[in-house]
Amino acid sequence: MAAYGLYTHIASNKLRSVLLLAGLFVLVYVMVYAGALLIEVINDSRRPADYYLTVALYDVIRTLPYSTGAAALWIVIAYFFHQSIVDAVTGGEDVTRLQQPRLYNLLENLCISRGIPMPKLKIVESPALNAYATGLNRRQYAVTVTSGLLNALDDQEIEAVLGHELTHIRNGDVQMMVIAVIIAGVVGFFAELFFRSFFNFNYGWGYGRRGSWSSSSSSDNSDRKSSGGAAIFIVILAVALIALAWLLSQLVRLALSRSREFLADAGSVELTKNPDAMISALRKIENRGELPGATSAVMELCVDNPREGFSDLFATHPSVAQRVQALVQYAGGHDPGPLALSWEPATGPPSATNARLPPPRPGPWSKPGDDTGPPPGPPEGPWGSHVGPWSRHD
Repeated sequence: MAAYGLYTHIASNKLRSVLLLAGLFVLVYVMVYAGALLIEVINDSRRPADYYLTVALYDVIRTLPYSTGAAALWIVIAYFFHQSIVDAVTGGEDVTRLQQPRLYNLLENLCISRGIPMPKLKIVESPALNAYATGLNRRQYAVTVTSGLLNALDDQEIEAVLGHELTHIRNGDVQMMVIAVIIAGVVGFFAELFFRSFFNFNYGWGYGRRGSWSSSSSSDNSDRKSSGGAAIFIVILAVALIALAWLLSQLVRLALSRSREFLADAGSVELTKNPDAMISALRKIENRGELPGATSAVMELCVDNPREGFSDLFATHPSVAQRVQALVQYAGGHDPGPLALSWEPATGPPSATNARLPPPRPGPWSKPGDDTGPPPGPPEGPWGSHVGPWSRHD
């Protein structure tokens, strides 16, 4: 499906995502098949290889309702409790307009401007600069930001980040990612279960078999050695299938995450009409988004995930440089380069790459007398103020 515009790209991405999720479900059954192979070998190691392959397939078909039901139960549990789990991990707490009028108004204005239902608003008290969206339906949708983000970014930059998260909700990215993490978790859980069970049992099982073979006749020994070779082959095949299913589940999950960040950045610009705000927000967040104690699944939901993988193969997000380059090329923004925050040491003379930002605005966690932030009102960009008709800067 060729994609030429933003909405066509979104539709194309949704189709690819559905296919990837279907592939994740297939991997669950691959895991079941590998487990059936191991169980059949453990029960009887004196059969030819084709016997194990056929009987294991029959086992998968026979237990299909149970394996499907177990996966569905896992999804149902996560459906109702995933927000509580995420909040427990990150420490996110609900806030109201009275507690956070600045943040609440910015989010509400964006929702009103596009007719989007207002999600819940949560704050994580952390110096990290990050935000994420969660929820599987309108009643569950929530946007969470850190106190560090509120203190380091100005109104327009926060508005851009909120637009990024709202785009994830509008495009169905949140549901896709939560489901992908759940299914990948099922695959990972069974992989670990199989490996632990098999290797814990393997020593005693192998020792018993060797003891029983030693008392057999030479012809019987020959037949059993042949059958033993088939059993070893099946065990290696099962272990390889489990490892491959786990690896593919992780790659699919990460591919889903990476493919959506560019579209969320573009959606933010469409909402705010301010590419420079999205670019400067990304530059400030760059390498400052690590949430202590957060699991990898939570970090995948964030605006930026500083945790890097091997040769970017396991990176959950495109690099900030790639995202900024896309905004410059397609949205006409201007890149100031990496930015040093006001509390970080800057090296060398002031320049676009080490410019010192104004002190953060006082937030709800600031001490009295810390009102050293910039004067109220939106900052000037290269084309002047970028205040949209729906923007409010209280």
